[in-house]
Amino acid sequence: MTTGIDPAEVQRQLEDKLLKDTIRISRVTGTAVLDPVTGLVGPVPAAVIYEGRGAVLSGHGQVTAEGIVGRQWLDDTVSWYRLLTPLGAAVPARSDRVEVVTAYSGSSATLGRTWQVLDSSEASTVELVRVTRLDEITPP
Repeated sequence: MTTGIDPAEVQRQLEDKLLKDTIRISRVTGTAVLDPVTGLVGPVPAAVIYEGRGAVLSGHGQVTAEGIVGRQWLDDTVSWYRLLTPLGAAVPARSDRVEVVTAYSGSSATLGRTWQVLDSSEASTVELVRVTRLDEITPP
């Protein structure tokens, strides 16, 4: 006998159990300016489009998340990382930047790293959380 899945309950579980970090999504709004005194290029102007609950999961983290929730809810991905945010968060656009501002674990390896959004969030008939594919761009 199969039991039905209650999407609202799964959504609540995912948000409560996985979206523990504070995530910042920024979008470029202009071009960096050359400082004529130093000869260095300044920062690229950007606007924060979302800062709030979320998680950055590696391929291994996705498998772990499935164990916590009790079922598979993400398929394999070509990108190594995925960003999870609540459905009410702003939808990231290609090339937006993602950072973990505060890590729930306090010692997370995600702090200090930066990712770029590869595509707009994945679309689905039944959405539980917003899932966005990422590529790490942290300088070496």
